[in-house]
Amino acid sequence: MPVPAPILTGALALTTALALAPAPALAEEAPAAPPSVEEQRLGRAAPQEILRRSGFDAVAPSFARALARTDSHRQARRVVERHGARLWERAVDRAQGRGPLRGDLSRGDDRPLYWARLAMARELRLWEPDFTVDERGRARLSETLETTSRGQDAIRFGRSARPERGEPLRILMTGFDPFTLDRDVRIGNPSGAAALALDGTVVRTPRGFARIETAVFPVRWQDFTDGEVERTLRPHLDRVDLLTTVSQGRPDRFDVERTNGAWRGGFPDNENLSQREQVPVAEGPGPQWTSSTLPAAAIVAAPTGRFPVRDNRGVTEIPAGATAPVDRVDGPTPGSTARAGGGGDYLSNEIAYRATLLRDRFGPASLPAGHLHTPVLRFGAGNTDPATGTVTDPEFQRNRQDIVDQVRAVLSVAVSAAR
Repeated sequence: MPVPAPILTGALALTTALALAPAPALAEEAPAAPPSVEEQRLGRAAPQEILRRSGFDAVAPSFARALARTDSHRQARRVVERHGARLWERAVDRAQGRGPLRGDLSRGDDRPLYWARLAMARELRLWEPDFTVDERGRARLSETLETTSRGQDAIRFGRSARPERGEPLRILMTGFDPFTLDRDVRIGNPSGAAALALDGTVVRTPRGFARIETAVFPVRWQDFTDGEVERTLRPHLDRVDLLTTVSQGRPDRFDVERTNGAWRGGFPDNENLSQREQVPVAEGPGPQWTSSTLPAAAIVAAPTGRFPVRDNRGVTEIPAGATAPVDRVDGPTPGSTARAGGGGDYLSNEIAYRATLLRDRFGPASLPAGHLHTPVLRFGAGNTDPATGTVTDPEFQRNRQDIVDQVRAVLSVAVSAAR
């Protein structure tokens, strides 16, 4: 059927206009998220030297190549799980003397694990798959990387602890990442080093053999708010004979912290974020104070190593009816408001508070649980300047090893004395 001239003319005009009009803009892919504060430190000289001298500089490139070969979100998740778990296993093996020693950094160093995890996190952030991964999906992958590379999903205990049947006693211990890295980016954390050195090991105690399982936690307020401690520890409460959270504390001594306070004091975390508030707990506000049930007297009395061990009962509280905080050396008074536990008002105190609150709320009530502060891990006397110092030295290595050995001894005493 012929098209009338006016309609044809109009159609041609419309076609011409459409041809000359600019093409509609395609939706742009969302740009990669900016690097985290922790990740931004990765490019400094010391972290790069630590990775190179430990052989862990190859971890992130291998992870990136594996990610690039994925063709689905499910496959990507498997890659993240496998490489995260492999990083934890490799760090544990290195600390415990298994496998070849790559690089000249001492085996017991916890820092390669920290910096290699951040390098993997950077690769995951910059990854551009050929399939769609939304923000939530990428966040889940990041969470998987964190969980697997920290040993949090690799705690392996059987169903029951029956030493009378020849089964070992069970100790669950946690450590932390390095922190205060803007002060000195070379810093390690002896609690993290102890976690790597002791994970899966068996120690002889007067009550028989004891198996130690460990995990490491980030120094970030938000992860604690999100329930990372509870997700990791709660499934194992009724399977262990001792639960000990461990962190770096004061110079030249160990502290068994007696009381934990429900207060965040605001010191910046590894993301340079501050929180000053009551400790947020998912099941609702907790009490102002929780208490350690570790056998402090036995630990203090035992010859566990070269550092003295203190039974620390001090707290900072606002007494009932008062408005100003006061320090007390013998624990909190009835009705007081927490401002610092024996372990302070930072994440050391908070992990102890959360762990002992889990015990109190979900049991077993008889579980010995509490917090151990290690001495500060120091560099040698001639290696204290972050700008000019080296990433390691013989005294640094000896101090770390002595702390790790004493943590092992303290755990042995604690599980033996606990009833």
